[in-house]
Amino acid sequence: MFLAKIYITLKSTVNDPQGQTVHGGLKTLGYDSVESVRMGKYLEVKIQADERSGAEAQISEMCHKLLSNPVIEDFHFDLEELS
Repeated sequence: MFLAKIYITLKSTVNDPQGQTVHGGLKTLGYDSVESVRMGKYLEVKIQADERSGAEAQISEMCHKLLSNPVIEDFHFDLEELS
């Protein structure tokens, strides 16, 4: 069994109104050193697979088909084997 830690972020060319709102809130709270904020998603998926390569292929396919929007989002993931 494997645990995939998936990080999905907006592409750098895509406007991020949620990130801008959080940035403004942080500035209001006095965190003037914050240059910018980009929001994203974090998911954990446990997957049953015999080999790491099979788990990687399935997680990548899941991200392309459902978990991310490849037009406006990028993703990467870390995969760890569970005992």
